[in-house]
Amino acid sequence: MNHTTKLSVNINKIATLRNSRGGNNPNVVKAAIDAQRFGADGVTVHPRPDERHIRYSDVREIKPIITTEFNIEGNCSEQKFIDLVLETKPHQVTLVPDALNQITSDHGWNTIEHQDYLKQIVSVFKNAGIRVSLFVDPVVEMVAAAATTGTDRIELYTEGYATAFLQNREKAVAPYVAAAEKARELGLGLNAGHDLDLNNLQYFKQHIPWLDEVSIGHALIADALYLGYENTIQLYKRQLQ
Repeated sequence: MNHTTKLSVNINKIATLRNSRGGNNPNVVKAAIDAQRFGADGVTVHPRPDERHIRYSDVREIKPIITTEFNIEGNCSEQKFIDLVLETKPHQVTLVPDALNQITSDHGWNTIEHQDYLKQIVSVFKNAGIRVSLFVDPVVEMVAAAATTGTDRIELYTEGYATAFLQNREKAVAPYVAAAEKARELGLGLNAGHDLDLNNLQYFKQHIPWLDEVSIGHALIADALYLGYENTIQLYKRQLQ
């Protein structure tokens, strides 16, 4: 039986473009509406403390127009982020161990070292009825420790896969398959994201067919400049079939 893998479109780069000029063009709320209209299964935003792309006000404006699924990513060590998530109540919160002023996410949680903290913070969001996903590296031990925090899902950090894919795709996907199998064995839902694109996405899905969701932003928005927003979303969806 085919397992449907949802495509959540991360619209951070739309906000980056808007912020570079000031004003409200392009309009990120419209970008969220159109992503869903064009076939996306969800919308992802990743507000950072400096609000250099998605602003906290954007998150509040986007929530009411969501007709699919809303996923908010971010650093839960920021009280401001925790408050925003509890206020807007997305379908899912993805907890990422970002450092301050980090350009982009570049590592997953050490779920062994931060076990106690993660148990505590996961329960905060779950008690509010929000599905929780932890950003983790493709390491079986980290997946196993994630399962004991109470999280609903993990999101595999796929930059390593995307980089190695160009040299040896079989070798690139192997640790992700092992991590995904461990997640399935432990009853964890499975998401993936970071540097997935039209070249490497289908291969990843073929090897991990039980994948629940991919969150894609930078590559998808870059492709949309050439291929069009609606067409690009459909092309990405096709890679997941």
